[in-house]
Amino acid sequence: MKDQIWWVTGASSGIGAALARALTARGAKLILSGRNIAALEAVAKDCGAGTMILPFEATDYAALPAIVRQAWDWQGRIDGLVNNAGISQRSLAIETDFSVYQRIIGVDLLAPIALTQQLLPRMIEAGGGQIIAISSVAGIAGVPLRSAYSAAKHGLIGYHDAVRAENEHLGLKVLVVAPGSVRTNVSRNALNADGSVRGESDAAIDNGLSPDDAAAQMLAAVDAGKREIVVAEGMEAAIADLRRSDPDALFDRMSAMVQAGYAQQMKAGGTA
Repeated sequence: MKDQIWWVTGASSGIGAALARALTARGAKLILSGRNIAALEAVAKDCGAGTMILPFEATDYAALPAIVRQAWDWQGRIDGLVNNAGISQRSLAIETDFSVYQRIIGVDLLAPIALTQQLLPRMIEAGGGQIIAISSVAGIAGVPLRSAYSAAKHGLIGYHDAVRAENEHLGLKVLVVAPGSVRTNVSRNALNADGSVRGESDAAIDNGLSPDDAAAQMLAAVDAGKREIVVAEGMEAAIADLRRSDPDALFDRMSAMVQAGYAQQMKAGGTA
C-alpha cells in the first residue's frame, strides 16, 4: 500500500483510528475524516507526514460534492475508502422514538452511501480501487436493543454487495467487515430510546478485541482479496454463523436472551 491514498471516515477513534495507523505503517497516505477535529489531529500526529485532516458532518449531504472534490484534488486520486463512521443504539424497539431511527440510519447507512456515490465515478474512471465497509455482526443478524443499528448495518451490507457486483469487473474491490465487540466507545456513544447518549460502556465491548487486532484482520483480508469477513469471537462469531446455517436456532436463542432479562441487565448497568 506504499504511496496509496486512503480516505478513512470515523477516523478520530476506535477502528477508524486503528486502521489509519495500520495503513500508515504500510506506507499509505491518509485523509482522515470525522467531526472531532482535536481527535483527528491526534491521530494525524500518530500517522506523521502525508496526512490530510478533512472534518465534515456525515449527514451534510449537500456539502459532499465539494468535500469529495477537495479530497480527490489533494493527491489527484483516492485508492481506498473506509466507510467506518457510525453510531449504535441500546433500546427496545417498542420504546424507541422514530427520531432515533432517522439519526442512526442517516449516519450509519445514508451517509456512507452518499459519500460512496460521490466518489465511485471518480474511482471507476481512474481504474478502480478498494472500499472497506464496516458493518457489524448486528448487520448479519438482528440483535436485541439494536433494531435501528441492525437495520442500518444490514442495509450497508446490501448496498456494498450490489456495488461490488456492478463494479468488480471494472477494478473495484469491496470488502465488507462484520465486527463483533471491539474495545471502542461504540456502546458509550450509543443512543437511548429518547435519542440521548448512553454514556456508559458494557462488558461485551470492554472485553472485546483490541482495535489494532481488528484492523490487522481487516487489512489481512484486503491482502487476501476477500469480499466479506466476520471479525468476532465466541458467541458473536456463532451468531453470524447461525444466521446463515440455522436461522431458526438463532431466532430462538435471541428470543430466549430477551426473556431471560437481557434488556433489564443492560439497563441496570451494562453487564450483559
